Amino acid sequence: MLAAGPGAMWGCDTPNGTAGGVDLPLCRELPLALWAFSLLYLLVGLPLGLGYNALLVLANLHSRRTMSMPDVYFVNMAVAGLVLGVLAPAYLLGPAHTHWALWRLSSEVQITLLTLFHVSALVTMYSAALLSLDCYIERALPRTYMSSVYNTRHVCGFVWGGALLTSFSSLLFHICSHVSSRLAECADMRSTEAADAIMVLVGYVVPALATLYALVLIARLRKEDTPLGHGEAGRLEPSEHRLLGVTVGTQLGLWTPYYLTLLGQVLVAAKGRPMESHYLGVLPLVKDLARLLAFSSSSVTPLIYRHMDKSFPSKLRRLAKRLQCRPRHCAQDQGGIQQVGA
Repeated sequence: MLAAGPGAMWGCDTPNGTAGGVDLPLCRELPLALWAFSLLYLLVGLPLGLGYNALLVLANLHSRRTMSMPDVYFVNMAVAGLVLGVLAPAYLLGPAHTHWALWRLSSEVQITLLTLFHVSALVTMYSAALLSLDCYIERALPRTYMSSVYNTRHVCGFVWGGALLTSFSSLLFHICSHVSSRLAECADMRSTEAADAIMVLVGYVVPALATLYALVLIARLRKEDTPLGHGEAGRLEPSEHRLLGVTVGTQLGLWTPYYLTLLGQVLVAAKGRPMESHYLGVLPLVKDLARLLAFSSSSVTPLIYRHMDKSFPSKLRRLAKRLQCRPRHCAQDQGGIQQVGA
């Protein structure tokens, strides 16, 4: 159903249909701004994010021999970003918003989309956290090779598997909230707030604490003058440390509002009493803004990688040369190079 105006996409009406917060200044100004930013993201940010995420994955996979440990984590975040990019139109134009929905989705499809969203969110947050920890290990214990590319690839496999398993427990609560009237086993698992609490704890609190702990260790290691701070310990260039800091800060900044809204829903449900009408009216507005920021992270991260990673332009040139090279022409060039070398 199409709305009458742009502001209907983010209305401040309460869930029971009353306009409890419609007289607030936020409800007169922010809906139009959020509507404009949403369309701007869908028309500009989303295509850029999908394109750069795809280039990041293809360029690094084509240059597998030159991939470093941070590159592996960025590839995983790019894959998660591609999934988020595919889901973005269904969320920003679908029934996830209060009033403006271009199509209707069944409960099964909504649960599937929510599961994919949570898996991508978990992979993104844990990849950023493990990237921070491995950068510290790379700098502090360079001769152990604990953060090698080979080990990182296996770790990322566990990240995706762990994200699926973690999302499954949250998925059960969401499923039971839809079919509780048909299955007696779901009588005690009808609370979506329990699913939100699981996602806040496992999907945000744990990786955020791990990331902050790793950044503190890296900052402390820079100040200390230890034997491990010489020689091979500086294999990670300063530009890679800047890339790490900007990426981690961006991910935490863009995902924190979304998880705070989930935490707010959990606290409101645990409180056991309804909120005041004007706060309840603004709540959908805040949720929509937080969800838009979360989706925008999938477009911002590859742009940061593109502009701050020094090896990425050369990888793109090799990929472009490979795509422009015809098989027969490339075989002749390789044969000529071998003859010259002989």
